[in-house]
Amino acid sequence: MQLDTYDRKLLGVLQTNARIPNQELAERIHLSPSSCLRRLRALEESGLIAGYVAILDAKKLGFSLTALVHISMDHHTPERFANFERHIAELPSVLECLLITGQTADYQLKVIVADMDAYQDLLLNRITRIEGVTGVHTSFVLRKVIDRGAVPLE
Repeated sequence: MQLDTYDRKLLGVLQTNARIPNQELAERIHLSPSSCLRRLRALEESGLIAGYVAILDAKKLGFSLTALVHISMDHHTPERFANFERHIAELPSVLECLLITGQTADYQLKVIVADMDAYQDLLLNRITRIEGVTGVHTSFVLRKVIDRGAVPLE
């Protein structure tokens, strides 16, 4: 899908406030409300807009510890990776799972838990029990310096 200036402006506004009323969105990007709504629907139907979410305050919900976990696997086969990915997808504390290169690890996980006890339980009773996991290296996040959820549109 080819994006023009109006589409980019529309997407930029939605990335900062997905609940903006169509009338206000149209005014901000200098389109009529009907034209704005047509563009929005086209972007949704194309799959470019994959969905809408609410951003929650993790600390207020009791999740005060974020960790980046590097996982090493014993065998680099599609079956081993599929098994790991299937098991890791079942863990709600895992916010992100990336298959990576350039490290001694095969995967990087971003996990969020209440505290160190909860992390220990996740690590020892869930992650390390997945068949094929041979190494784990954890870094704990001290603070977020940049936390962008928005995709650059330029």
